[in-house]
Parts: sequence; C-alpha cells; structure tokens
Amino acid sequence: MDIREITGNYSVSPQITPDEAVAIKAAGFKSVICNRPDNEQPDQPSHDAVKAAVEAAGLTFRYIPVISGQMTAQNVEDQAAALAEIEGPVLAYCRSGTRCTNLFAAIQQAKG
Repeated sequence: MDIREITGNYSVSPQITPDEAVAIKAAGFKSVICNRPDNEQPDQPSHDAVKAAVEAAGLTFRYIPVISGQMTAQNVEDQAAALAEIEGPVLAYCRSGTRCTNLFAAIQQAKG
C-alpha cells in the first residue's frame, strides 16, 4: 500500500484490495472512504467487496464515488459530512489518491 498522510487524521492511497483491510486496521486507521466509482477499470475490486472486508476488520466504511475530473460541490459536501461523522484516522482511496486529496483541499478551502 502507498499511504500518504495529509494530516494526522486523514491519509490517502491508490486503490486498496479486500486483503489489505487487516493491514489498514493494524496501521491505526478507524475508517475508510472509497472515492472511486465502481467499474472505472475492469480489474478493480468493487466497493462492496472492499466494504465487506473493511467492516469485517472492524472499521467503518463510506462510499462517496467521484468521477475523475468531475468533482462536484455535492461530492465535497458528502465527504465533509462523512469526515464529521466517522472516527479517524481516516484512509480515503481512489485510483491514485488524487481525488481524495483534492476533496480534502476543497473542504479546507470551503471552511475558509
């Protein structure tokens, strides 16, 4: 896994797989957010498969899909709401981690 810490409570990574859920918990994360829509690539695991593994490991999971290059105000609001509700530290993932990083930056900008 290529985990990049943005803050002490929020990190991002490229696509994770179900078999990495236990390692994510062992790394200290309490929650996972998937920002990658299903079926972007034929070989990616579905969010349902990752969710099942993450929840089986005792972590919270949220699915907030963001289409690459098309982040919306609603995506930013949904991500901010999830971050306010779930326990951190949070690991957010997408294809490369960029959408998750951009969402976080947009949330910070909206806060002023």
